[in-house]
Amino acid sequence: MSQPARNNGIIAGRLNSEQYSKNFDDLHPALEPHEALVAADRCYFCYDAPCVTACPTEIDIPLFIRQISTGTPEAAAKTILSQNILGGMCARVCPTETLCEEACVREKAEGKPVEIGRLQRFATDKLMKEDIHPFERLAETGKKIAIVGAGPAGLACAHRLAMYGHNVSVFDNRQKAGGLNEFGIAAYKATNDFAAEEVKWLMKIGGIKLELGKELGKDVSLDVLKSSFDAVFIACGLPDVNVLGVSGEEKENVEDAISFISRLRQVEDLSELPVGRHVVVIGGGMTAVDAAVQSKLLGAEQVHLVYRRGKESMKASKYEQNVAASRGVNIMTNAQPIAILGDKAVEEVEFIYTENDNGNIIESNENFRLKADQVFKAIGQKNEIITGSLTLKSGKVVIDNNGKTSIPGVWAGGDCVGSGEDLTVTAVAQG
Repeated sequence: MSQPARNNGIIAGRLNSEQYSKNFDDLHPALEPHEALVAADRCYFCYDAPCVTACPTEIDIPLFIRQISTGTPEAAAKTILSQNILGGMCARVCPTETLCEEACVREKAEGKPVEIGRLQRFATDKLMKEDIHPFERLAETGKKIAIVGAGPAGLACAHRLAMYGHNVSVFDNRQKAGGLNEFGIAAYKATNDFAAEEVKWLMKIGGIKLELGKELGKDVSLDVLKSSFDAVFIACGLPDVNVLGVSGEEKENVEDAISFISRLRQVEDLSELPVGRHVVVIGGGMTAVDAAVQSKLLGAEQVHLVYRRGKESMKASKYEQNVAASRGVNIMTNAQPIAILGDKAVEEVEFIYTENDNGNIIESNENFRLKADQVFKAIGQKNEIITGSLTLKSGKVVIDNNGKTSIPGVWAGGDCVGSGEDLTVTAVAQG
């Protein structure tokens, strides 16, 4: 038997193929037809449905659930996709527990909401499996639109513009479209290469050209796009990551969590991906949880997720926190890193306990250390590639209520704008 590959203290192949398959199986199995009918029957079909108000894309949830209950899931899918063309992925990754399902009348009355997310997946999956694209292009307008970013916001915008008859060119610095859905979502949330399949299905509307491997500010400029197209939509996300700003951050096996998740999503054989025995993830959002959980699923013996504020301030939902805890991740709060220790590679991370003083973080006089042979940073992202005369605030593009930027003819949406929420569903809505 061959020995696991070693990489400066972290190794690949900690588990066998059966364990990898089990660990990275679908987090929420798809509903069977009879299960979908039972789940749909629980809906009250409220006239003033609070779930619709809670949905960033304002899907008519009672209508699509009624369509499922009457045996027409393809019609339900069209209802969903008319408002959210990436409804299949959103059904998998959207935090429904804090949006539509939290607002559900059943949740308020019984503590058990209608399973809106799984019902949405049931309908959209059926339509995609039958290779149905329920939308057609209008007559060509002759207008050309440039979109920067092939993530959820860019793709949603491209599809809607193509429907209206415009010709759309989507520029992205990666060699594969999908953005966050393809490179930043935990593998167990979107299995079987679903993100790529959804992009392929979306492209069937026609009128959309993907210009991959072209980066804004390097391969193409905003000025050139403005002069070559009738309008421009910026949806480049937040490709850069924040730094910790502590000593030792440059040591080996210290990297940003986004890069780790991206590498995991693209690797064909999980047994080839090295992971440490003692992993420390710094941050409190969805990316931090995804990195921590997947480290554990890859075979890490001990995973600590450390956040500088209290649990109530974590951007990761309580549901996501519970998923992490159920997979053996130890969540520690009110502690922030002050040093990464080790010779050449990381060996320990030193933290200081913190307290909350009216929203301000106050450091205590008490330190502690965690053993670590691998550290992932998940403390937020930023954008350093947007230049020119665009008005920025805290590194994000400033837009008005209609998505217009400070430059005439240029719009923006998704994570790169101030109102972005690091959610696929919000990015789709803005697109």
